Amino acid sequence: MDLEEAYQVVGEFGRHQKRMVTILVLLQIYMACQTMLIILVGAVPEYHIERVTGDPHDDITQSVKFTKDVSSIVTEWYLIKHEAYKVNLAGSLFFAGVLIGNVLFGPLSDKIGRKPVFLTSLFFEVLFGYGTALAPSYEVFAVSRLLVGMMNGGMALVCFVLTQEYVGKSYWALTGTLTNMTFAVGIALFAALGYYVQPWRNLAAAANCPGLLLFLLCVTLPESPRWLYSRGQTEKAEDILKDFAVRNGKGRIPVKLRRAVSTSTPDASSPGVFQLVTHPILRWRTVVLMYVWYACSLVYYGLTLSASEDKGNRYLSVAMYGLVELPAYPLCMYFINKQWAGRRKSMANFLAFAGVSCLLTMFVPVSGSLLSATSLALVGKLMVSAAFNIVYVYTSELYPTVIRNAGLGVCSMSCRVGGILAPFVPSMKSLHTSMPFMVFCLSGISAGCLGLLLPETLNKPAAETLDELSSPTYQRILQPQVHLLEEKHLIDHNGADSD
Repeated sequence: MDLEEAYQVVGEFGRHQKRMVTILVLLQIYMACQTMLIILVGAVPEYHIERVTGDPHDDITQSVKFTKDVSSIVTEWYLIKHEAYKVNLAGSLFFAGVLIGNVLFGPLSDKIGRKPVFLTSLFFEVLFGYGTALAPSYEVFAVSRLLVGMMNGGMALVCFVLTQEYVGKSYWALTGTLTNMTFAVGIALFAALGYYVQPWRNLAAAANCPGLLLFLLCVTLPESPRWLYSRGQTEKAEDILKDFAVRNGKGRIPVKLRRAVSTSTPDASSPGVFQLVTHPILRWRTVVLMYVWYACSLVYYGLTLSASEDKGNRYLSVAMYGLVELPAYPLCMYFINKQWAGRRKSMANFLAFAGVSCLLTMFVPVSGSLLSATSLALVGKLMVSAAFNIVYVYTSELYPTVIRNAGLGVCSMSCRVGGILAPFVPSMKSLHTSMPFMVFCLSGISAGCLGLLLPETLNKPAAETLDELSSPTYQRILQPQVHLLEEKHLIDHNGADSD
């Protein structure tokens, strides 16, 4: 039997898989806390400067008076005036670390396995997270955020892939949606935690504690049977699938998998990240997906981080920017499983609507009415959250198993470029009040248009190997959108080889 048939026999989403996916999904709360940490620990209260003497070179730390009793890295290390950029820099360093983690750990998990990379990354993220809470200076704090980001980049990527690879393909959309929905809940829970634990060091330590507990639970998780199968370790994959059957209450079921189709030797059939550039089909998909991921990240994190600049209750603003995402996920589940919408059209339309919502903020009052810039920004956050959720699931389906983590890693790398830039976009208001939303608008609409060039994957089998992806039979199964372009690239590539 092939792998999908085996999942149907042992259970595509049985009680054992539900327990494993629950542990991985709960990790999203921890990841949300780490990702959004800078919003609250980098809070900038109102202040005024009192000069004790007339000396213009008088130490600024001796003359700053904060009007509110707020504990943050700003009030502890006086990150104001010419030092103010360090707050956004710390946020960008986190995303720069995530980018590095994606580049390092994504391909590595395709080579040595999902589980060792996942557990190692999670362990060190928790360790460096406590380093953040204990940082004696801004420099140590900034380095700790970079290191936490690196480990987060490796752990989060593999965590998402495992939620997909533990279950049958028909449940990928469900597990992907649950993962992203829990991240949104995590943002709101972090806002609540910040309200009750306001000293920034205590908040950083408290936000890190769930990671330690979940690490202990994750140690018991098995390796991905899909990864084992794609690497030719058929017997190990069969053993894990048999264990799934037993734990799902189906007893001892014989599982005999067919060998993965590959015409290459084992050493040569270990595709790396360079296959994303050299393979004619993957090259085109990767270019489009990288831009879509970049735009999703820029708009998503840009709108979320702008909550810190909203007037009023900071904690309520952060919670609202998290909770507003929740309606997006039922919408995703509805649209992406409809034949007339699917993954491709749904993603493109949500991105376009996010861009339009940001565009309309420039023509309405900032606040004070139902139709305000703040409410439209929340609608934009809802729409881009829906698109972000779809692109995770969609990308998993577009890449074969043997190179799925590398593909997700490169796309996530592009995504983190958007995350690195996002903390600085809200500050573009100093140039013009509408400038940040113009950036979000153009990014969303352009990404939506490019997304229409990708093939539809709804109700289509997922390729396990590169040979299967390139086979004419598999290409004919896809809807004739981009695959016509992909066939042209494939023909050109084969023609060049024959020459």
